[in-house]
Amino acid sequence: MTVRAVTISGEGPAGKLTTTAVNLPQPDSGEVLIDVVSSGVNRADLLQRTGLYPPPKGAPEWPGLEISGMVRRLGAGVSSRRVGDRVVALLEGGGYADQVVVRETQTLPVPDGVGLVEAAALPEAACTAWTNLVDTGRLRRGETLLVQGGSGGVGSLAVQLGAALGARVVATAGGPERAARCRELGAGVVVDHRSEDVVAAVRQATDGRGADIVLDVLGGGGLQDNVRLLAPGGRLVVIGLQQGRTGELDLARLMAKRATVTGTTLRSRTAQEKAEIVAAVGRHVWPMVADGRLRPVVHARVPLDEAQTAHDLLESGEVFGKVLLVP
Repeated sequence: MTVRAVTISGEGPAGKLTTTAVNLPQPDSGEVLIDVVSSGVNRADLLQRTGLYPPPKGAPEWPGLEISGMVRRLGAGVSSRRVGDRVVALLEGGGYADQVVVRETQTLPVPDGVGLVEAAALPEAACTAWTNLVDTGRLRRGETLLVQGGSGGVGSLAVQLGAALGARVVATAGGPERAARCRELGAGVVVDHRSEDVVAAVRQATDGRGADIVLDVLGGGGLQDNVRLLAPGGRLVVIGLQQGRTGELDLARLMAKRATVTGTTLRSRTAQEKAEIVAAVGRHVWPMVADGRLRPVVHARVPLDEAQTAHDLLESGEVFGKVLLVP
């Protein structure tokens, strides 16, 4: 069947987004077809547009890692969803479209208290924050969590999740207004990286001890400072590369702190791993959304046909939370 989607034309940094017609398969066994109401825009989409983050084998070529919408059709054997259900979905790609096909195990009901459009800001951020803070980072109540980039799509959710899990949350943000909003989300300490020395400020806020977990979107450019900021036994979890793929690592400092550095991605994980992460989010995170401890943070809604505008907005560095595409 043919649907409208936003595809990438051109190569490298000159890559642009264009609305066109694409072929979408019928849902196979265990899959559902969803009418898209809203699509989340992520930095991974920007990388895909410039050729730096190709989709996994078998995934749609057009971008989009999360959506909200209504189930239109069921594949054989689907048992947890019904036609007409309001759902969100975690995707390998293809979210910038009027419809998507996805495994039922990568869908969740829209949580109580959240509108169908705003719900698209949740699946990628919630799955990323949960698996990296809890599964990889082993966050425990009372520990100090440093969220590098607390104003981002994942960061704004991670600040809330860390606070809800009983951590002391420290976040970085650019500018006093963005810092204030991070405090509203639950960060006890916010460092304005535009005007403050992040290393000195975090050390002061932790009485020189450092953070038990650093959730990092900076990558190579932030590696040395992040290791300096780790407490003894600390865990640095790298989930982004905004400041490059490579950096210098002081192994002696890492060893002295008995610390670990882990890099993770969500998109390339197996179907089974994604199903387990989505199920855990449904069990543990969705109740926090329903009772108000967590909420989607939406900066702007942009029409699907203006997806390039959404990318330009995200690249500007002024977005707080998520940008959504609305077909």
